[in-house]
Amino acid sequence: METIQTQKLEVVNRTKKEAIEAIKTLREFMPSNQIQAIANAMRREEKQFFFNKVCELAEMIKNMPKTYEQDGKGRKAIAYLHYFRGNMDWYITEKDKGSPEDHRQVQAFGLADLEYGAELGYISIVELLENQIEMDMYFAPTALENIKER
Repeated sequence: METIQTQKLEVVNRTKKEAIEAIKTLREFMPSNQIQAIANAMRREEKQFFFNKVCELAEMIKNMPKTYEQDGKGRKAIAYLHYFRGNMDWYITEKDKGSPEDHRQVQAFGLADLEYGAELGYISIVELLENQIEMDMYFAPTALENIKER
């Protein structure tokens, strides 16, 4: 008889201090209205979920590929972030390297679908944030080939 072992995923509960530090990273990638909603939720009974979620997102952003690191992968490139508004979607595969002097996030590379067909190219993170385009906090990194099939 075959035995199946189940893996227990250890959930590490992050602290409020860690979550506040994570939000500093997220400010370069998440619109201010969404940051404010999360900050409010971090004061309520679901606060531990949001502490953990913002830390998870910040860690993913810190470790995601920089410009050209997925070059040549085509549809196999992994999208790490998803932004949306209505029927429009932006999937970020690489973040801008930025200059050593200026660490601000300005643009990224990915797939944009503005209801006229999806296209790969540079995406202005600044414009997404200025227009309060929401980041999908529950998006799991996935290959572009899987996104286009949706």
